[in-house]
Amino acid sequence: MGMLSLPGFLSCGKKKDFSLSNEKDAHASDSDENLERGNWSNKGDYLLSMVGYAVGLGNVWRFPYLTYQNGGGAFLIPYTLMLALAGLPLFFMECSLGQFASLGPISVWRILPLFQGVGITMVIISTFVAIYYNVIIAYALYYLFASFQKVLPWSDCFSWADEFCSKTRLVSDCNATFNGRIIHENYSFITSNNLTCMNGTMNYKPVQFPSEQYWNKVALQRSSGLDETGNIVWYLALCLLLSWMIVGAALFKGIKSSGKVVYFTALFPYVILLILLVRGATLEGALNGIEYYIGRQSNITKLMEAEVWKDAATQIFYSLSVAWGGLVALSSYNKFHNNCYSDAILVCVTNCATSVFAGFAIFSVLGHMAFVSERPVSEVVDSGFDLAFVAYPEALSKLPVSPLWSFLFFFMLLLLGLDSQFATIETLTTTIQDIYPEVMKKLRIPVTLGVCILLFLLGLTCVTQAGIYWVNLIDHFCAGWGILIAAVLEIIGIIYIYGGNRFIEDIEMMIGKKSCFFWLWWRTCWFFITPVLLMAILIWSLVTFSPPTYGSVLYPAWGTAVGWCMIIFCVIWIPIVAVLKIVKAEGNLCQRIVSCCRPAANWGPYLECHRGERYSHVVDPKKEKEHEIPTVSGFVY
Repeated sequence: MGMLSLPGFLSCGKKKDFSLSNEKDAHASDSDENLERGNWSNKGDYLLSMVGYAVGLGNVWRFPYLTYQNGGGAFLIPYTLMLALAGLPLFFMECSLGQFASLGPISVWRILPLFQGVGITMVIISTFVAIYYNVIIAYALYYLFASFQKVLPWSDCFSWADEFCSKTRLVSDCNATFNGRIIHENYSFITSNNLTCMNGTMNYKPVQFPSEQYWNKVALQRSSGLDETGNIVWYLALCLLLSWMIVGAALFKGIKSSGKVVYFTALFPYVILLILLVRGATLEGALNGIEYYIGRQSNITKLMEAEVWKDAATQIFYSLSVAWGGLVALSSYNKFHNNCYSDAILVCVTNCATSVFAGFAIFSVLGHMAFVSERPVSEVVDSGFDLAFVAYPEALSKLPVSPLWSFLFFFMLLLLGLDSQFATIETLTTTIQDIYPEVMKKLRIPVTLGVCILLFLLGLTCVTQAGIYWVNLIDHFCAGWGILIAAVLEIIGIIYIYGGNRFIEDIEMMIGKKSCFFWLWWRTCWFFITPVLLMAILIWSLVTFSPPTYGSVLYPAWGTAVGWCMIIFCVIWIPIVAVLKIVKAEGNLCQRIVSCCRPAANWGPYLECHRGERYSHVVDPKKEKEHEIPTVSGFVY
């Protein structure tokens, strides 16, 4: 580095009163713009981390089922509209917010101290999700290891099966013509008299396919309900430990290490999806499966049903991972003048295209399974755990060289899950870094490992024999309303209290001045459409609430109460922090509320060289504690 570049490097590489110390965070390197927090090594690291975070298990096991259920190809119309009206505006907002301030999801609420509890809610929900999400990754690891056998263990009813296990449907009784009249008899009588069942009159015995019994009896050792905890399933506990070891190893240097890992974990699932699609398309019955997915003739009339629009909005909302805190955390390591606008569009479009693409790979194989088992496609289609660990493995077991296809599928699930988990844990460590920067400089690796160990221990409950009930319970409550509440308050706080026009000026400091026409769409969404849609989804979810169930198993009253306690624990910090901020402020009640609704004195671009005249007043965080609230007279805009 030449001597002439030194003054510029110092002014933009450190905050204005830094000490010339050789200590650097593992996040940072000498080439970074922000030497205290660090930056992504290159644009590819960031984009692939964002794609990996957004593209998760839901793209494979939920979207295809929703498309089939809601009118086939017609579902893409509300899905695309909800992407444009709700998903993309929130995604762009969070990316811009994190990049502008170079802060994580809690500290970034210097923008609006009264709402700092929203950031705490995001981080707590991400913690809950990290606990059970890695359990799902552990399931994928278990099935991955189980695939290393010449005969897949769920391909037939082996020693672990009971009398209800069967590879084919068994007829119990039917109608037949006997001596010139129609009779209704059990199937043994029909066959012993060489009779033939009349079409459409056959009733089948309640049987379970080998993959279903293997999932419940072997993989999970599932108990009868939440009341029966049982023992820790040791091999799932080991798989959970392995999954946390992988996460810890990938994050030991923060974004500098995870940014390299994602080149494999984010890209290779697309290779596997393509392989599965090509293999599935060559199978008999594949076309039937794809027709069920997209539809030979899409059912446009489905668009008249409110449920379809609600499904499209919720799928977009959860698929893009908005309001979890991860988008803010990952974007906070961008360089200040990065084009976050084009990044947001690219990641959102990639995420949605992946969902559509995954549907073809899933339904082509399910179509073949329906053909082989002589069942309609509608009877083999499922979503969530049943698709990933029952229906699709059952279909793969019927293919030649089935262990290979099984390995590829579960390896894909593993990679999809790990990408999202990397970003979730990075959200937690970024929060710690913003609160205790000096600690993270010296102890980043021990802190990261400590977080992983703690979450592993908390996750052991989810690998007991009642573990799947806990996973389902946390998902039902924490990953639902809490995120919706955080998103609604986030957009109201930034657009209506901080000021949408002021926020747009902040964005223009990063990406350059844009025309009024450019911002017309974003203003329309941020000010009107997106908040209304989010409120509608939240109210709909509350009105249509039903107690959690797992299949046909009902949860005890105390289990539902625990779920409510979890969601209350997540969101209670919003009013608590708001009250604390008001109490600590100065003046009468009205003045205190007004001061808490204005940015803190240290709000603005992280580095002095990016602040310009608009933020020349910013108080350096080293001189003013982050959590102090300025008085009304002390704030200058």
